[in-house]
Amino acid sequence: MGLGEATALNMIDMIGVGPFITMPLVVAAMGGPQALLGWIAGALLAVCDGLVAAELAAAIPGSGGTYRFLSESYGPQKWGRLISFLFIWQLSFSAPLTIASGCIGLAGYAAYYWPGLDSVYATKTAALHIPWAGPLQVSWIVTRGTAVAVGICFFTVLLLYRRITVIGRLSKILWLGVMATIGWIIVTGLMHFNSALAFDFPPGAFTLSRNFFNGLGGALLVATYDYWGYYNVAYLGDEIKDPTRNIPRALLLSILLVACLYLMMNLCILAVIPWREMALAGQNNSALYVVSLFMQRVYGDWAARLVTALVIVTAFASVFSLTLGYSRVPYAAALDGNYFRAFSRVHPVYRFPHISLLSLGVVAAAFCFLRLRDAIAALVVIRLILQFLVQAVGVIVFRVRRPDVPRPFRMWLYPLPALLAIAGFLFILFNRQDWQKEFRYAIVILLAGITIFMIRAWRAREWPFGVPARSG
Repeated sequence: MGLGEATALNMIDMIGVGPFITMPLVVAAMGGPQALLGWIAGALLAVCDGLVAAELAAAIPGSGGTYRFLSESYGPQKWGRLISFLFIWQLSFSAPLTIASGCIGLAGYAAYYWPGLDSVYATKTAALHIPWAGPLQVSWIVTRGTAVAVGICFFTVLLLYRRITVIGRLSKILWLGVMATIGWIIVTGLMHFNSALAFDFPPGAFTLSRNFFNGLGGALLVATYDYWGYYNVAYLGDEIKDPTRNIPRALLLSILLVACLYLMMNLCILAVIPWREMALAGQNNSALYVVSLFMQRVYGDWAARLVTALVIVTAFASVFSLTLGYSRVPYAAALDGNYFRAFSRVHPVYRFPHISLLSLGVVAAAFCFLRLRDAIAALVVIRLILQFLVQAVGVIVFRVRRPDVPRPFRMWLYPLPALLAIAGFLFILFNRQDWQKEFRYAIVILLAGITIFMIRAWRAREWPFGVPARSG
């Protein structure tokens, strides 16, 4: 692949259903059109962390992605084995949360056709008090839309429970559907632009207070979720021409182009729909189909119904491709001997990792009972702590440990981008309303993962209880 093809592929990975369902959440977090700052800050953070991935991908070529980066950065025979295990372990939670967020978003847009899907039948908050950490709270909600989201999870697993030969076609459908929808929104918004609505900033919108930074942290968390995928091109070094030049270029170009699309789309919608209406939808976890309302107010019901159908199709294609990709990660780690052996089993007839797929589908279905904002917050915090932070630190550790390794691409202004990425991730973790809630989840998952790793290592007499584990 050349630069153009690599950039297009990376944009496909970055843009899914996220920007269509999360805009009310970002506006609610910032409390006004200044929410655009969240998208800008998210793009800058993606650039910094993308340079981390680009250097590691050039220095540690081949398959495996973050799993291999963490293993090699921290030492595959010692700490790297633990940290790479924790990366796979957190995927057992963050991957189903990612899939569930897509299913919840799909059900949210389906509520435009059937408003009764937003009707709440029951809510429940369970709390487990941990002496050293405080209350560990989980809130569940049951709506008709919940049943739709769960049904989408199981239907996706059913479709994947066979040999897969159509993923390329589905990727093209996802790309065409998303780009057509975004293009339609931007053109429509520019034709009907109301600057009084777009720049209706509330009093004190840019006052640098604690509330401002808490709001920016919440908005940046959601924007980070929407930008994810920028690092995928770094895993394809063997398939890209002149990778030392084209990987960082494709990575930065895709982030720049996607950021422009996100900013334009959000600005155009803010110029038609009052931000207070969107903020109320984000706070109440209902009427999240903001793109449908946008088209309804400009063109009428026919356009709203059409754009809703486009979003639903792209949401399902995104859920399908995510489920397929994530189901293979625990399988690969199990084959490597660094995860539970059951995940290495393949279907006796169709030859795919059915245990991994079924486990992913069941856990994702359970997470569909969360509110969308809670699912996104939980998965972002878990992945920041157990993947992105340790990877950003790892690129520095790898330079110190292995200065002899050839580095065809070196991070620009090293180590500044890695340090800025670390600072940005920490800002998201600790500068939000009720940040302790998701942080406790991540710490419990971390401690549970370390405990499981140590028990398995002790039983197998591997590091740190025996001889160092073999590399790879």
